[in-house]
Amino acid sequence: MNQLENIVTHINDSLSGYVLVFLLVAAGLYFSIRTKFVQVRCFGEGFRAVFRKQGAKDGRGISSFQALTTAIAAQVGTGNIVGVCGAILVGGPGAIFWMWVIAFLGMATNYAEAVLAQKTRTVDENGEVCGGPVYYIKHAFKGKFGKFLAGFFAVAITIVCGFIGAMVQTNSITSSITGVFTAFGADVSDYTWVIGVLIALLAAFIFLGGVKRIASVTEKMVPLMAVMYLIGGLLVLIINIKNVPEAFSLIFRYAFVPQALLGGGFGSAIAKAVQKGAQRGLFSNEAGMGTTPHAHAQANVKTPHEQGVCAMIGVFIDTFVVLSISALIVLSTLYTGDGPLVGLVGTESQSFSSLAESSAGLIDANMVQRAFQLSFTTLFGGNAAVGNVIGSIFVALCLFFFAFSTVISWNFFGRINFRYLFGQKATVIYSVIAIACIFAGSIFKNSLVWGLSDLFNNLMVIPNVIALFALGGLVVSLTSFQKK
Repeated sequence: MNQLENIVTHINDSLSGYVLVFLLVAAGLYFSIRTKFVQVRCFGEGFRAVFRKQGAKDGRGISSFQALTTAIAAQVGTGNIVGVCGAILVGGPGAIFWMWVIAFLGMATNYAEAVLAQKTRTVDENGEVCGGPVYYIKHAFKGKFGKFLAGFFAVAITIVCGFIGAMVQTNSITSSITGVFTAFGADVSDYTWVIGVLIALLAAFIFLGGVKRIASVTEKMVPLMAVMYLIGGLLVLIINIKNVPEAFSLIFRYAFVPQALLGGGFGSAIAKAVQKGAQRGLFSNEAGMGTTPHAHAQANVKTPHEQGVCAMIGVFIDTFVVLSISALIVLSTLYTGDGPLVGLVGTESQSFSSLAESSAGLIDANMVQRAFQLSFTTLFGGNAAVGNVIGSIFVALCLFFFAFSTVISWNFFGRINFRYLFGQKATVIYSVIAIACIFAGSIFKNSLVWGLSDLFNNLMVIPNVIALFALGGLVVSLTSFQKK
């Protein structure tokens, strides 16, 4: 397992240093310019479309609002809690700045994905809507090359969303729940398989209901989980309000001068901050990765542009709202004031992530939880016992909603592509494997699961972005340039 993890890590470092930074930034810049910065020009239109729940429900597809919540369910997951902490540990606080940059450009990329998914979607003989990157990839490239790229994408997304990605989410849920029991003084590390069984059974029930049940669940779950996390996060920031300005300062300072935190040369430190920001930013908002177009293809709207502007809001909520709250929570409690990581800033003798773990017992999976524990301890007059329990329970609940909503949306995305590869009858096999992977995630090693997920995320980008570039003219022809 250690050898496999080292190989996966090496491949990811090579891919993410080029694929993510160059392809995604290039795609974001390209569509921003070609659409005259649709993410700025049509931002208000997108928000208005979200709140009026446009798109009537009928026998085919789902409403525009349901499509958006299904997409956000996929976007807002462990990347917003665990992933952002990993980016800060390895890339420094400056990685958050580069996540913002990637997200701003990604809003235009996600717009293009949703527009193309709407334009190229089809309806099968059973009246079910089918749409996503495999359909616009084949529209962009005819013949064998198009079939190859579409097949490559379908295999990669089936693995990452249907199988490996589900393991990542379940692993995070399990770690968080065991943390709650630890706060009560109980060790349940030998019984994580029970958590896996329960999650798998709940997921199976939702999967069996098809896209209608998935959309119905996400329509209710996403607003609830977002409001709950934002209220808790804002409470933490209020408790640590004096540290918030310094937290912002760390983000901008180490975005351009990170070597004091990470050690090593200026160029390598900048590259690490950009790389980790791009890598975790992709995993979080998924713009350019080709996942969320499956949900947006299902929406009943009058024009592709209408769903495109809705799709942009999903990236905004994911990164600029939820992920930013997580980053500020961590930085204002752990990296500033009397936080446990303050004394380590500026140390250059070894990697910061190793120092954080050895000196403070902090890894990416427990940083947000520790931040809530410290904040609630302060809120309850220094009572660490109460603060630790309440903080652990709150983060466990949020992680469950975030991760589980991602599991059900990703499963839907993977099933569409598995069906594309092997036909409708084979989806039973897909469901069995997917449920088994959900269970396996409760007992698998976290770092290896994350590494494999990153690997296939990287691979998915290639065929998707190639097709987006090829269909850039079509996106522009479907874009509304009138102010609304």
